[in-house]
Amino acid sequence: MANETSAVKSDESVEVVRLCSDLIRINTSNPTHPERPAADYVTEALADVGLDSRRFEASKGRTSVVAKLPGRDSSLPPLLVHAHLDVVPAAEEEWAEDPFGGAIKDGYVWGRGAVDMKDMVATMLATVRAMRRAGLQPRRDIILAFFADEEAGGRFGAGHVVTEHPEVFAGCREAIGEVGGFSYRAGPGRTCYLVSSAEKGAFWARLSSSGQAGHGSMINDRNAVSWLCRAVARIADHRFDEDVTPTMGAFLASVAGALGRDVEPVDTLLEQLGPLSRMVQAGMRDTANPTSLSGGYKVNVVPSHAEASVDGRFLPGHDEGFIKAIRELAGPKVDVETVYLGAALEFPWDAPVITAIGDALRLEDPSAIVVPFLGTAFTDAKWLAKLGIRCYGFCPLQLPDDLDFTALFHGVDERVPISALEFSVAVLNNLLRDY
Repeated sequence: MANETSAVKSDESVEVVRLCSDLIRINTSNPTHPERPAADYVTEALADVGLDSRRFEASKGRTSVVAKLPGRDSSLPPLLVHAHLDVVPAAEEEWAEDPFGGAIKDGYVWGRGAVDMKDMVATMLATVRAMRRAGLQPRRDIILAFFADEEAGGRFGAGHVVTEHPEVFAGCREAIGEVGGFSYRAGPGRTCYLVSSAEKGAFWARLSSSGQAGHGSMINDRNAVSWLCRAVARIADHRFDEDVTPTMGAFLASVAGALGRDVEPVDTLLEQLGPLSRMVQAGMRDTANPTSLSGGYKVNVVPSHAEASVDGRFLPGHDEGFIKAIRELAGPKVDVETVYLGAALEFPWDAPVITAIGDALRLEDPSAIVVPFLGTAFTDAKWLAKLGIRCYGFCPLQLPDDLDFTALFHGVDERVPISALEFSVAVLNNLLRDY
């Protein structure tokens, strides 16, 4: 087994970089560039090693792919491994490299989707292709899912497959996907790998205000832009109370232990986490960020209507209180229309797959400590949870200490270290082989 495993890892390491670069060059910016070309690429990569795929298209071009990698013991529940094919848009003029060029430079693969999440798509394909070429099977059946539309809420991707074709997930009790698995080095011999076992709920709000149109030179006490701007400012300036959920309490305790210090005072602990603290702090309170503002058509005309968008994220158990708070902050002159994307999730940490993740990591990094955390972003877990599947964020990456990883998600100059991709496929191979 040792020689076979080494051969698999070698094949993966060579191929994963090419796969990641190829996938980045397929522009799947949501919603302007549908995922079908990337779905075609995935389908062909699987077919090349004898794996058939099912394709699901909720709308023209919005294509998801699901395949099964047969295991040695079909009596075991299948493990679902999922990733999404779409990415957010990128403004090329802001980047050092072409965001859809897939450049391989300075030890990184550059481009939109490098960490969110064509790196995981490439890892899945490289691992499966190498196992098939070597004639190896995982311990249990593996369901491989590559979804469309995650970046816009998943209605045309995971939502469609879960709702219309739940049979493809039959028997699945656990899943791994985004966001998690990346490293934080707490010190010599102590590397934390963050695995999300919870995530915030999400809703998007459209704020609108209607007032009195008029000439810009006149006094106007019913100015829709003024009313809306005050509401947006109140929401932006509001800081929700801190609430440490069980998941984040376990995270703080684990990281403090790895750092050899006490949890309290929490602010001092967070200071030691560097850029990671941004994500941690967002996982300890509700957040609401205005993201767009529109109204008017000429500088000397007061418009009768103005609109704004707010991205809201809330902790488990905060649903009703959070939405109520947003309406109160908006005030009586501003209407709030909400698009509810999904409830907050929290899954058990003492799950069999978590033990297996730790074992798979320590085969590559003996210093690995698996740490739970609460993800702040929406993921396809919200759809999969409807089928009773427990979802964990695990896309393993061993990162350089000086890389501000969390800033790369939806950021400029998104890139993934080649060494991290090689680590990722080695760990995923361990997990699929032994779990």
